[in-house]
Amino acid sequence: MNINGIPTRTIWLAADGEGVEIIDQTRLPHDFVVVRLDNLEDACSAIRDMWVRGAPLIGATAAYGLALALRDDASDARLALAYERLLETRPTAVNLRWALDDMRALLAPLPAAQRRAAAYARAAVIADDDVANNAALGEHGAAVIAALWAKRKAAGATRMNILTHCNAGWLATVDWGTALAPVYKAAEAGIPLHVWVDETRPRNQGASLTARELNWQGIPHTVIVDNAGGHIMQHGLVDLCIVGTDRTTASGDVCNKIGTYLKALAAHDNGVPFYVALPCPTIDWTLDDGVAEIPIEERDPAEVTHIAGRAAEGGIVQVQLTPDGSPAINYGFDVTPARLVTGLITERGVCPASRDGLLSLYPERRPNV
Repeated sequence: MNINGIPTRTIWLAADGEGVEIIDQTRLPHDFVVVRLDNLEDACSAIRDMWVRGAPLIGATAAYGLALALRDDASDARLALAYERLLETRPTAVNLRWALDDMRALLAPLPAAQRRAAAYARAAVIADDDVANNAALGEHGAAVIAALWAKRKAAGATRMNILTHCNAGWLATVDWGTALAPVYKAAEAGIPLHVWVDETRPRNQGASLTARELNWQGIPHTVIVDNAGGHIMQHGLVDLCIVGTDRTTASGDVCNKIGTYLKALAAHDNGVPFYVALPCPTIDWTLDDGVAEIPIEERDPAEVTHIAGRAAEGGIVQVQLTPDGSPAINYGFDVTPARLVTGLITERGVCPASRDGLLSLYPERRPNV
């Protein structure tokens, strides 16, 4: 995607071919800061402290993190250590484990002398594949938007109103995004769009990141408080909901940023289509019951009790919202049952949120009979 007319990804190899550079997303929307990662500790910090976030980007960063870890020591012990250190940084996003398993499967059989170059090459492929997958799912999602727009236009509507939650745009991936990829593709096709952007407390990743993306791309949007979603659906102001996911089970249950479940309930009650966009590495084929089986990350309560923003004089400040002594809990994600999901948008097409639906797109996952 473009930032001030310059094509930009969220992660790339530095000019010297050794380090890796990322956008520090904790500094957005007010400051655009590029950070260089040089070693395993840098990569772990980037994922754990959310300089990068979003399941696909976490996976790509982990892949590059493994390459960085092997720069000076490509032994079996170092590979095992790096794998475990990176795996423990974020428990919910399945792309993290997927990328690390992919890298380890390639690297473990190789002689230590060949691992460094192979790790960098494979990390680049993982990043490029993410871009291709998201561009493809964007086309499939844009077709969904176009079909709904044709009906809305015939009924006299002047634009499509789409609601999204958290940030599942290009900042959550290597490029294009998941939930926002269909929006970008539909906008390119000339469909008049307006996006309702949930602020998405506690980290405000909708207000700070999704709004920043849409602003960069020139797409009309309005930021709303999280609890306004049901109200605007009741009043016919939402034509379609599209969200991303950090892990989707083989049965179609969807784990996404906390608050997604409530949007799905409101959409179901008001007859608003609710779609989830995801590339194939986000599907966890080992799980069936998302509510019971997906580990839900609990983050620092300070993300709930405090908030950061730009002060009137221009500096970034953090302020406390709650009284001293009031405890807080900070669940990072919730699970939306498959029954509330209209469809899953993937790089291979759109399917029902069910095991049969997913297997229709990924027949290679069918068990051998």
